[in-house]
Amino acid sequence: MRIKDAAAFRTWFAGRSEAHRYRVTPAPLHDLDGWYTDPESGDIGHRSGRFFSVEGLRYSRQEPDAASWTQPIIRQPENGVLGVLVTWFDGVPHLLMQAKMEPGNINTLQLSPTVQATYSNYTRVHRGSAVRYIDHFLRPGARDRVHYDALQSEQGSWFLGKRNRNMVVETTGDIPVHEDFCWVPRPVMAELLRIDNLVNMDSRTVLAGLPDGPGGNPAPGRAAEKPLHDTAALLHWFTGAKVRHRPERTTIPLNRVGGWRRDDGRGEIVHASGRYFRVIGVDVEADSREVTSWSQPMLAPVGRGVIAFISKEIHGQRHLLVQARAEAGTFDAVELGPTVQCNPGNLAADAPRPPYLETVLTARPKQILFDTVHSEEGGRFYHAENRYLVLDGDEVPLDVPEDYTWMTVRQLTRAGRIGNLVDVEARTLLASVRTLPGHGAVR
Repeated sequence: MRIKDAAAFRTWFAGRSEAHRYRVTPAPLHDLDGWYTDPESGDIGHRSGRFFSVEGLRYSRQEPDAASWTQPIIRQPENGVLGVLVTWFDGVPHLLMQAKMEPGNINTLQLSPTVQATYSNYTRVHRGSAVRYIDHFLRPGARDRVHYDALQSEQGSWFLGKRNRNMVVETTGDIPVHEDFCWVPRPVMAELLRIDNLVNMDSRTVLAGLPDGPGGNPAPGRAAEKPLHDTAALLHWFTGAKVRHRPERTTIPLNRVGGWRRDDGRGEIVHASGRYFRVIGVDVEADSREVTSWSQPMLAPVGRGVIAFISKEIHGQRHLLVQARAEAGTFDAVELGPTVQCNPGNLAADAPRPPYLETVLTARPKQILFDTVHSEEGGRFYHAENRYLVLDGDEVPLDVPEDYTWMTVRQLTRAGRIGNLVDVEARTLLASVRTLPGHGAVR
């Protein structure tokens, strides 16, 4: 099916929601079918040895007065595929998107990329049905052209070194479209990104890597770039941040994670303070999935996070205030992140506030250029939401702390097409920023 506008999309999407039966039921971790808790370590794993596990992590940094802690974390060493097929109708690029259920989605059904599959899924470890359209990404044909292919990180606070292969493939072939999929015009996708909890995380990370114009070439009519910092200066700054943030990460048994305990009554793992997240179990039924029923553990964050870019016009061109951010599970020492990326509810009363958090929380309505609540990865995180914002920060000084710098949208877009440079939260915002007039918007 080909969607013409947002109204037609809403009709199609509502129909897909009504067409299937879904059920997600909380279940104690010790009762999850196919999963076990190791009696020695307390680690939670699948009996097949595949999919993922929940283990313990000790994290510290070598710089003076740096925080250190232990926590549960998801370990999923295999790389999945997140891919979007693109084709052209009437001179407009269209994206093949999927209405997909994930057990952690707060509204059950969200808009997914053409392919969203772990290695275990597409190699059919679960003995389920084949992943549709996967061959366009694993074995592109003569009528397929790969525009974007990078191993990209995912949430470093909750995943240990997790990466997925992000891909955009343009096709001129005749693609049979399953009823749970539709072709969405790129301008309509820009509208859908402004709707709360609709476009899922896996779609957003791939959308950040979409090429600018036909054939992946820069969009016509672009003004010459006038960045505050050139590439050499940015690389110098980023390398310095990597040297400053020298993480020490050690996996430890889950039952040795300090401050966390297993609540046998509720069958979940919680932090003594009630903050951060819980490790819970769920039983799932979904008649539209490759496997129609399964059980699994999930991380359930406490409260809603705030993720924001401050934007400023410099030399007549919009820049974004970018952070060199270190997280416990980040694949490399640091990645480029948004200006603000935190859950204010996790901050202790006497803890220092992250730079620019108050600027974001107290922004005037006229400063807010983008403001949407998006869900995080619904396959591993239960009802995880963040408020994503882009603010006009023309009053923010050019001088910034050493872990921050100004980059143009195009500079960050180019960095985002290289694996392990831009974190997934920044890529979500980048996909949205590129739709804003005057921010390097693509057509």
